[in-house]
Amino acid sequence: MSSIVNSSQYLFTSESVTEGHPDKMCDQISDAILDAILRDDPDARVACETATTTGLVLVLGEITTSTYVDFQAVVRETVRDVGYTRADYGFDYLTCGTLVSVKEQSPDIARGVDHALEVRADAADPDELGAGDQGMMFGFACRETPELMPLPIALAHRMARRLAEVRKSGQLPYLRPDGKTQVTVEYRDGRPERVRTVVVAAQHDPDVREERLRRELIDAVIMPTIPAELRATDPVMHVNATGRFVVGGPMGDAGLTGRKIIVDTYGGMARHGGGCFSGKDPTKVDRSASYAARHVAKNVVAAGIADRFEIELAYAIGVAQPLSVSVETFGTGRIPDDDILRLVREHFDLRPASIIAALGLRAPIYRQTAAYGHFGRVDLDLPWERTDKAELLADAAGLPRPAAEPTLLPG
Repeated sequence: MSSIVNSSQYLFTSESVTEGHPDKMCDQISDAILDAILRDDPDARVACETATTTGLVLVLGEITTSTYVDFQAVVRETVRDVGYTRADYGFDYLTCGTLVSVKEQSPDIARGVDHALEVRADAADPDELGAGDQGMMFGFACRETPELMPLPIALAHRMARRLAEVRKSGQLPYLRPDGKTQVTVEYRDGRPERVRTVVVAAQHDPDVREERLRRELIDAVIMPTIPAELRATDPVMHVNATGRFVVGGPMGDAGLTGRKIIVDTYGGMARHGGGCFSGKDPTKVDRSASYAARHVAKNVVAAGIADRFEIELAYAIGVAQPLSVSVETFGTGRIPDDDILRLVREHFDLRPASIIAALGLRAPIYRQTAAYGHFGRVDLDLPWERTDKAELLADAAGLPRPAAEPTLLPG
């Protein structure tokens, strides 16, 4: 990535999907089940996976909880909210079958999570949680947008959300729930210069004419999403490039939780450890440590310590302390990387129990994140998106906080 960023001119592309995409619907079902459990049992252990195909939703995984959840009711409510409300869409919440195959969390895993390796011998701190799995997690932030996200994924998400808005409002009544967006941005000297190409694939009723669909999607979805300063020349626009997208959702393609991890994060602009978020309670560091890493990265950039920043955390199952913490500033750091790493270690406690407490992760807040990204969500008050330590970091680094940059994304 650093070699691309250091090039004087390059293109970068990111995609998003609507809430009706079959993979994203599975993410939302898994997180809706997680939320339903956490409302009554904040200490539950949940690893909930969902799969879907024509006429069927399968819920499976490992769940240990003291509460009762009507899985079928949660599934149908989520499918209805996504928009699959009619049989002629090829999938609908009233008639889809639902199968549930859930068992308790393995006691071997629970043993390491309940009491971290550091305290297991003498039980000095019985509340110290071990990491729920091994792995590496990345956090990223940059000064391309007010929400400190890469511009390509920010625009792709806005376009996907706009697709859903015009469908739900009735402005474009022929649209159906499934859809995808993709945005290619041209960079010069490390800064976004213009939007080069846009791709939109929108599921639609069979009787809408291709010419009308293209014209109205450009006017109502694409052009309002791209700031004027980024389209000095009109981008190339591919709208339903096959000419027809009637069969979609689970009827068009099977869906599975965790298959849109790049959509969920930074659109490919940062590295990814491979673990998904949805359906996992916060003892799973795939989720909680990724949120903590974003919190660190956003505060470092907001503090003016770097304009582009990535952090990697690594964990071992049953061990509380990260095995490694590393940082990358892509040549934009205003103090040495070793000093940044020292500040991160001093001001952020990256043990699972501390992350959960600091970010309030035992609350039922997850379904709202399961479509249109977990990061950069200006529409949601997510604790890992707060820049509550930026001033502290700037002071500790001996730097003034940077002035706000021009807004590339309206609203």
